Amino acid sequence: MIPVTKPFLPKVHEFEEYIHSIWERQWLTNNGPLVNELELKLKSYLELKHLLFVSNGTIALQIAIKALGLTGEIITTPFSFVATTNSIVWEGCKPVFVDIDEETFNIDPKKIEAAITPQTSAILATHVYGNPCDIDAIQEIADRYSLKVIYDAAHCFGTKYKNKSVFAYGDVSTTSFHATKVFHTIEGGAVFTQCPELLKKMALMRNFGHDGPDEFSELGINGKNCEFHAAMGLCNLKEVDEILDKRRLLSFYYWKALGDLEARYPKLNGNLDYNYAYFPVLFDSEDLMLRCLKALENEKIYCRRYFYPSLSELPFVTSTYLPVCDSISKRILCLPLYHTLTCSDLDLITRVILRVQNYDRPVVNGKLNHTIPVNNLQPVFAGLQNGAI
Repeated sequence: MIPVTKPFLPKVHEFEEYIHSIWERQWLTNNGPLVNELELKLKSYLELKHLLFVSNGTIALQIAIKALGLTGEIITTPFSFVATTNSIVWEGCKPVFVDIDEETFNIDPKKIEAAITPQTSAILATHVYGNPCDIDAIQEIADRYSLKVIYDAAHCFGTKYKNKSVFAYGDVSTTSFHATKVFHTIEGGAVFTQCPELLKKMALMRNFGHDGPDEFSELGINGKNCEFHAAMGLCNLKEVDEILDKRRLLSFYYWKALGDLEARYPKLNGNLDYNYAYFPVLFDSEDLMLRCLKALENEKIYCRRYFYPSLSELPFVTSTYLPVCDSISKRILCLPLYHTLTCSDLDLITRVILRVQNYDRPVVNGKLNHTIPVNNLQPVFAGLQNGAI
């Protein structure tokens, strides 16, 4: 079986060392030493001054909305994970959906201005698949209309825009450290801001509003994270550069092998270092995508229609006709991508897909009798022969 993703796991003895230290201290949560160490090391790695480690990416969004004091309408994307919209509604605001760009799949800045009303308080945009939005255009609109900007950067660990972490942009940026992400703490997330005062406010909010043992200066929730999750993060942070390199190579292998596929891929925003968080394929037709999906599942290869359906069709929001998003969400498929995938895995996945597209691949003894010309791909991966991927 080949699942759509697998979490990266560090060497077990490294994790056990942290667990033993937790046992010795008997300090399990409430801003423990490993949480503080992880925050410091993340700030160093990401070259950022301010961040807070929180319990998950959804709580990060909710804290961001609450800390900025947002009310009324928030302009957002229909092409994201459901947590983006859920957080807006949960915090008592109304999501106003704007269609997406047909090339990048991110929110289309050219359509934002028409959606602004006197009730609009912010723009909440998702950097889809780790590919940055048109940050400059969004900020220009926000400045002109005095709107706040939140970025749902759940997919973005390791992505840089204009030589800075994508997390550095917006009034608040949020991310997820869920087990399926490039960098994970099993469960977790973070909030980022360039504003020290806003950071302090969010720090209080993540811990019930406590400002001392018997003082409360903010309305807060339990958004903390614990020592065990921080331990996993500290282990994985040591390996994250290798993880990013491997995903880049796997993605290039896919692109080469699927060169004849009737499909296209998100256009990457210029001036960036990309993290290859996912491998999304936009098929030319929903029919071809569904036939490929079925054929892959028959081979016990599991992909994901990510994101489908459009968030504008959720039962608790106002349904909105958004033709670009509606079309893309029906045709998109994310192929398996994780650290332990091999060349053989990718050969099987891509052969199944190409066979469906009228490339007749005979089956012998239950196995596909065809080999993609791997030698033609090897120059892309100098030094990765002998089973390195």
